[in-house]
Amino acid sequence: MNTDRNSDVTSSSSEPGQATAGIRPAANQLLMDFDAALGLEDVPPIGEPLYAGVDLGTAYIVTAVVDGAGRPVAGALTRSQSSVRDGLVLDYMGAISLLRNQVNAIRRAGFEISDAMAAYPPGTMGGNAKAFANVLEAADLHAVGLIDEPSAAAEVLDIDDGAVVDIGGGTTGISVIKGGKVIYTADEATGGTHVDLVLAGNFKIEIAEAERMKTDPRRQKDLFPLVRPVFQKMASIVRTHLAEHPVETLYLVGGTSAFPGIVEVMAQETGLQVMLPVNPLLVTPLGIALRCARNSRDAQKPAIGRAVGAVAGRKAS
Repeated sequence: MNTDRNSDVTSSSSEPGQATAGIRPAANQLLMDFDAALGLEDVPPIGEPLYAGVDLGTAYIVTAVVDGAGRPVAGALTRSQSSVRDGLVLDYMGAISLLRNQVNAIRRAGFEISDAMAAYPPGTMGGNAKAFANVLEAADLHAVGLIDEPSAAAEVLDIDDGAVVDIGGGTTGISVIKGGKVIYTADEATGGTHVDLVLAGNFKIEIAEAERMKTDPRRQKDLFPLVRPVFQKMASIVRTHLAEHPVETLYLVGGTSAFPGIVEVMAQETGLQVMLPVNPLLVTPLGIALRCARNSRDAQKPAIGRAVGAVAGRKAS
């Protein structure tokens, strides 16, 4: 299983416009725990309910697994091999094969997963969104629901007010959250793939080699001047969409947001405070799994209440 991923980036700076300590420590700890859980080592007791979140992204397919209390216990990460692009499942069988391999590996390690949710990009409608659930079912998971990507990110970061900017492989998603609810979403076709195209053109190399170059921490500082215009374009897109939905804080998630320097560009171009969690690539899949677990707990409450009421009724009679 391929667990190659962008290097983690975080900052403890508290200056306005920088990645700050405003990300809840508990959220960063959850992400670090999920990163560690990719090793598939701490198997929970047999029969303990587990919940999976699947992020079918342009660059990566990531599966997160949490227990009933929302603790990350397992996961898998694989390059998507162009099975999904710009929020659409282009290679249905390829996506199923990659996800099924992840599911089988997690189960072989001793994690009994079945219930799962997937996420879709902002603006994905109808059959395009349903395709994500179909991939889960075909990979031998029980699809119990779907969630939009920004809401999944907010599930981890506990955002009440602000904008989630999800910079993935194919698109940049912008979502405005007010009072804990998503009030505006947009998705633009500019993402990590466009960074790859710039590098491939500059160095006359294949896209795959450009991707490896982009994610090599030893080269990122030298590459930044070349890719800065792409980040400025992303920031311009964000600024345009937020013109009628002003916020004070941006929360960057998605694998491309791990590239060093993008936080500063976003801050300079938008004039806003920009926050970056550790392991931004893992935010959305973890949020999907957390929502799956929360929905299960919420569904159990009425059943428990009815059972308690029935017992009380029998005692009264």
